[in-house]
Amino acid sequence: MGPEQLYLRGMVGMRLLSASLEFAGALLMWRLGRLDAAVRVNSVLGLVGPVILTLTMLLGVAGLATRLPVGKLLWIGAGVSLILIGTTR
Repeated sequence: MGPEQLYLRGMVGMRLLSASLEFAGALLMWRLGRLDAAVRVNSVLGLVGPVILTLTMLLGVAGLATRLPVGKLLWIGAGVSLILIGTTR
């Protein structure tokens, strides 16, 4: 298995973790059965999304770092930064 496969597996693992957390959050909301509790669970899940996005992108960019020119890496970093800025309140 090459180094790129390790980065790919890491990205897939992070996304599976994210999906598992989202699914568990939905089940927890259903089980609690109260709107106020569901809003609190949803707010925690809202924080998880950007963290997973950032970690997954960092893994992907780290895997591509040896193949991409510095200029393209800077564009990717700027794009991720803009997504994070755009999703904050």
